[in-house]
Amino acid sequence: MNLPTNTEWVENFTYDDIALGQSARLLRTVTLGDIQAFAAVSGDTNPAHLNPEYANDTLFHGVIAHGMWGGALISALLGTHFPGPGTIYLEQVLHFTKPVRIGDTLTVTATVTSKDDARKQVELDCQVTNQKGVRVLHGTARVLAPTQMVRLPKINAPQIQLFDPEARFKELLSLGDGMPAVRCAVVHPCDVDSLRGAMDSARHGLIVPVLVGPEARMRQLAEEGGIDLAGAEIIAVPHSHAAAEKAAELAASGAVEMLMKGSLHTDELIHAVLARPELRTGRRMSHVFRFDVPLYPKPLLITDAALNIHPNLLEKVDIIQNAIDFAHIMGIECPKVAILSAVETVNPNIPSTLDAAALCKMADRGQITGGLLDGPLAFDNAISSHAAQIKHIASAVAGAADILVVPDLESGNMLAKQLEYLAGATGSGLVLGARVPIALTSRADGPMSRVASALLGQLVAYQARADRARLGGISVV
Repeated sequence: MNLPTNTEWVENFTYDDIALGQSARLLRTVTLGDIQAFAAVSGDTNPAHLNPEYANDTLFHGVIAHGMWGGALISALLGTHFPGPGTIYLEQVLHFTKPVRIGDTLTVTATVTSKDDARKQVELDCQVTNQKGVRVLHGTARVLAPTQMVRLPKINAPQIQLFDPEARFKELLSLGDGMPAVRCAVVHPCDVDSLRGAMDSARHGLIVPVLVGPEARMRQLAEEGGIDLAGAEIIAVPHSHAAAEKAAELAASGAVEMLMKGSLHTDELIHAVLARPELRTGRRMSHVFRFDVPLYPKPLLITDAALNIHPNLLEKVDIIQNAIDFAHIMGIECPKVAILSAVETVNPNIPSTLDAAALCKMADRGQITGGLLDGPLAFDNAISSHAAQIKHIASAVAGAADILVVPDLESGNMLAKQLEYLAGATGSGLVLGARVPIALTSRADGPMSRVASALLGQLVAYQARADRARLGGISVV
C-alpha cells in the first residue's frame, strides 16, 4: 500500500509498556455542532441540549452538552491514544459534577491506577476538567489492554453534515419580522392539511386568512382536525370553481393582497386569475421553488417546475426575470442564474442549449436585467465549483448558482422532488408574474412548507405595496 508522505499514524501502548501512574490526555472545545451531531447519532433530543428557549428556563440557564458526550471523549482517549488501538472496554463508571456548555474547552485525562497481570487488565482514573480547571466529569475505566504493538494510518472520521430544518425555517421567517400580516384569500381549503397550513400561517403573523370555500365542509374539517378558525373570515361558495373565481375577484378589487392554493387543482386557480385582466402584468406567470438543501451553502431557487410545461424562448425570458426580481426581494443583490441543460456546451441537437445561449446574449443586451446569467450549464457544474473546474469552465455562476432555470416543467419537477425526497431539502414555492403572489403548495407538503410559502407571499406582497406607493398608486397594466 502506497501512502502519502504526510500520512499521520496512530500507535498503541501494550500491556507490558504500561506503568502505574502513567497518563495521557486530550483537549476538545465544545461546539454547537458537536451537540447536534451527538443528538443526531444517539437520538437524544432532550430540549435541554437543543432548545435555547427551553434551556434558559432550566436549572442550568442555557444549553448544555449531553453528559455522555463527555463520556465519549474518555472513550476516544482510551481507544485512539492510551492504551490505543486494540483496547477493549470492560467497564466505565462516571460521575457528572458540572454542566458543559458551548465554548468550554475540556481536558480529558486518564491515569493508570492498577494492573492485573493475569488478565492483562488495566484500571484508569478518568478526569474531565474545563478551561477554568473545574472538574465536570470523573470516574474509573477498566479495559483489556492490547498485547501486541500496532502502528496504523490514522483514520479520518466520516464527515457529518448537520442540517437543522427548524433553524433554517426560523431564519426564513425572520425575513418578515416587523411586517404586519397581509390579507390572503385561501382558495378552497377543503382538506385538513391546507386548512391547517392557512391557520398556521396566520398564527405566525404572516396572513389574515380569508377562507373561500364551502363553509360547512371547512368547519367540519376544523373540528375533525382540532384547528382553531378564530380570526379567519369565511366566504361561503359551493365548490372549488366558484372559490377560484371569488378569490380572483377579491384580488382584482384589492380586497386581498395574496392568494393561497387550497385543495383544488392548480390549473383551476390559475385559469381564474388569468380571466381577470386586472391581475395581469404583461409578463408570463411562473413558479419559483425556494429550497434549503443540506449540502448547498445557500438557498436555491428553481424555476419553472410547476406552471409552464414547455416554455419557448420568450416565455423563458419572463420566467427568468420573475425569478431575478424575486431573488432581489429575498435580499440577493445580483443573483447568479444558471440556465440548465444536459451539457455545458451549445449543441444544435439539444434545443435547451440553444435557448440558454440566446438567453445569455439577451441578458448582455439588457433584455433580462438584475442578474448574472450563464448557460448552458449541466446541473453538476452549476452547483459544484469542483465539477466546473474539472470541466475547465471559467464562470462566476458555475458552482455558485442562486437560481436554476430548468428547460421544462418535467425536468424541473423531477429535480425539485429529488432534492426534497433524496437530498433532504426543505422547500416552499410561489407563483409570480400576476398582480398578487400566489402561494402554491402541494398536497404532500407539510406544515413548515406551507407556512414558508406564506412568508414568501408576504414578502412579495409588501414589495408590490411599496412599488404602488412609489408610483403614486398608479396601476400599470
